[in-house]
Amino acid sequence: MSVRRGRVPASRVLAGLLALVALLALVGCGEKQEGTTPGAGRPFRLVLDFFPNANHVGIYAAQADGDFAAAGLAVKIESPGDPAAPLRLLAAGRADLVISYEPEVLLARAKGLRVVSVAALVQRPLTSIVALDAKRIRTPADLRGKRVGTAGIPYQSAYLRTILARAGVPARSVRETSVGFDLIPAMLGRKVDATLGAYWNYEAIQLEQKGKRPRVIPVDRAGVPTYDELVLVARQDTLPREGAKVRSFLQAVARGYRAARADPARAVGQLVRANPDLDRRLQLASVKRTLPLFFPAAPGKPWGYADPARWQAFGDWMLAAKLVTRPPRAASALTNEFLPGEGL
Repeated sequence: MSVRRGRVPASRVLAGLLALVALLALVGCGEKQEGTTPGAGRPFRLVLDFFPNANHVGIYAAQADGDFAAAGLAVKIESPGDPAAPLRLLAAGRADLVISYEPEVLLARAKGLRVVSVAALVQRPLTSIVALDAKRIRTPADLRGKRVGTAGIPYQSAYLRTILARAGVPARSVRETSVGFDLIPAMLGRKVDATLGAYWNYEAIQLEQKGKRPRVIPVDRAGVPTYDELVLVARQDTLPREGAKVRSFLQAVARGYRAARADPARAVGQLVRANPDLDRRLQLASVKRTLPLFFPAAPGKPWGYADPARWQAFGDWMLAAKLVTRPPRAASALTNEFLPGEGL
């Protein structure tokens, strides 16, 4: 088509306006240009750590707001039948990313699994000692002579030993009972006096909303080194060829968690619409209480940042607790390279 000299074609004007809008949106998000080109709905499978809940609110916000689609990803979110399954599914090549726990990642690597954390989702322990007020357990020292229910996870038993040692309580004076994941029913049914394994941002709130008065002691306030409760994990050998896709996914999730911080009620509505069995009141209370942990405490760090020094300190504790037989190389167990604005 011929164009008169001095007149700009309407198509070029429109293209220029669209480019300007895209640039302004990028600047408004505070993100560097990542060089990820959206594809035509590239399949992406994410396996959660457990059933969908408030900890995943930013993921569902990203899905509902179209952030994944804008990144060229067709994301399928799945719940595992067994909380121990995600890393196995990842190792078998049946997921692009999974949500797991820092201790599980370090244990898996100690067993030879080539998995690596690519983002910290919840950046402090949620695992806690929880007791009902009637049991008069106010501090770890009060566990002497009591029955403590756990989920039967070895590293949580190590948490208990560490906590008791710090409190000066002989381990033999405390009866540890495995109750699986029925932590709250075990307390309400008086099978145990306290539990170790419930989350302060979930089960403790459930008890509050039932009119109970739980006493909650997060494990990192009782002697266990701090760690990232939930992390996004990839297979190490897939990152060289799938790194752009992982980067696009993490950018979208970061937007989702920022949206949840800006409007928790809206984000919880999106979570509950995707998972109608969830209790909206519980999810909203949990999201509001957890919001600070979805973002790094250190200033200037991007969403998802994992601190290698903290991981190493926790790995050293795992060695001292005899959970692993060799010192973990924590720095190689994580990467921040694929976070928004990093690795360029």
